[in-house]
Amino acid sequence: MAEKQQTFAEAMTALEEIVRQLEQGDVPLENAIDLYKQGMELSQFCHSKLQHAEEQLISIVQETGETTAFDPSKGEN
Repeated sequence: MAEKQQTFAEAMTALEEIVRQLEQGDVPLENAIDLYKQGMELSQFCHSKLQHAEEQLISIVQETGETTAFDPSKGEN
């Protein structure tokens, strides 16, 4: 069975729920470890999505339509 690709928002919601459960402190140790692992995977997924988005936003489209990397040392034009 093919898995549905998780969105950033879905991953953040799931991560927030895991944090809420762990903060309550009444989760059995075995479950807490599983939740922690899931949380780390979700955190890594979200970080990767944000990094990819940042890479896309950093490029600048020139008047000619060419995409070039943003160079902050050149200042604004």
